[in-house]
Amino acid sequence: METKRLTLFIAVIFLGIGSHGAFAQEADDSYTRAIGGRFGVANGITYKHFLNESHAIDGIVNFQGNRSFTIFKLLGLYEIHQPINFVDVEGLRWYYGFGGGLGHYRYKDTDSSGLAWSFDGVVGADYKIPEAPINLSLDWKPTMELTPESGVRFDGIGLSIRFVF
Repeated sequence: METKRLTLFIAVIFLGIGSHGAFAQEADDSYTRAIGGRFGVANGITYKHFLNESHAIDGIVNFQGNRSFTIFKLLGLYEIHQPINFVDVEGLRWYYGFGGGLGHYRYKDTDSSGLAWSFDGVVGADYKIPEAPINLSLDWKPTMELTPESGVRFDGIGLSIRFVF
């Protein structure tokens, strides 16, 4: 049920942005801002904003849940984008970065809850489709969780689909 609500929320945002003419395209394969969905172990909404040609910030609001717990988290990542020198594909770059997350967790069986926070890294590929207002990113986001269960997780592979404006 939660996935259906998230999908509906993302669709409403996209329709709202599209109806207000916010899809102004860049003249080339670069972009300044993009918003969309991130799908993987945790699903959510991502907003990427470039500070200059190669440095960006990525804000992610995500939800993760299974039979035993739910986590709602806000993540902030600082990313450095670089060209892929051995591949000649317009709009394709790789990136790496770091950041952190803060949110709320709840265990379903005990109903205990509290603050969820983490340090996060990221490495991935970013593709701005030439002459289209669409950006795709595929990345790996290892996480060092401090709460609710301290430890390092390496399962954070995600696909982001964003509309560029």
